[in-house]
Amino acid sequence: MTTTLASTMQAAIFELSLALGDDALVLGHRLTEWSSRAPMLEEDIALSNLGLDLIGQARLFYTYAGEVEGKGRREDDLAYFRDAAAYRNLLIVELEIGDFAHTIARQFLYAAFVHPYFQALAKSGDARLAEIAAKAVKEMAYHLRHASEWMIRLGDGTAESKRRVTSALDDLWGYTDEMFEVMPGERALIAAGNAPDRTAIKPKWAATVDAVLREATLTRPADRGMQSGGRQGRHTEALDHMLAEMQVLARQHPGATW
Repeated sequence: MTTTLASTMQAAIFELSLALGDDALVLGHRLTEWSSRAPMLEEDIALSNLGLDLIGQARLFYTYAGEVEGKGRREDDLAYFRDAAAYRNLLIVELEIGDFAHTIARQFLYAAFVHPYFQALAKSGDARLAEIAAKAVKEMAYHLRHASEWMIRLGDGTAESKRRVTSALDDLWGYTDEMFEVMPGERALIAAGNAPDRTAIKPKWAATVDAVLREATLTRPADRGMQSGGRQGRHTEALDHMLAEMQVLARQHPGATW
């Protein structure tokens, strides 16, 4: 491999690891916002544990991203000392938690994508990406099962629960296409067998979504007004507010150890 090609591949691995880490950290933080606020104690604990799974994934991706970048940045540097415009997460994960149905619908739509994506990434030619994905795929299998069961309970439950989850799906659907957008540097990784093609994941995602929505007696929203831009650093105000809260302690006490 030439020096130029190696450098291009290294930059692409950094960008992918950073984006996957950002997805996990931001959604993980959103889930922890349910601590002490969930509709029942068991679900309070469950959502917190799901959030911890995602934050653990973020740590692994950030650590690898920092190593590949070679500038000495650690996981805390990437999590706490970047502004919103430097984040590369999907827009869907940064939206405010809304009500319980909104949180469950987002978790379902995201996990239905990430689970098969990590299954494919676990076969990556890049050993570290494969290792991280192999660990994460087990966690996301549970995330998907948990969210799917709740989608069915809400959709096939009371008139009010059905109304709320239907409204959540309608609000979130316009953000789902972004999950399948291939980042510019990602194409080199796909060609080299180091990353799966996101577009090839969409049929699996759609099949899972349709099957669960059928069982939940819910209607799949129409594709319209799809939103994107998170991978390019164009975010909603919700991310600014979230980062201000999440990063304040680290920025007030830079270099502190615990």
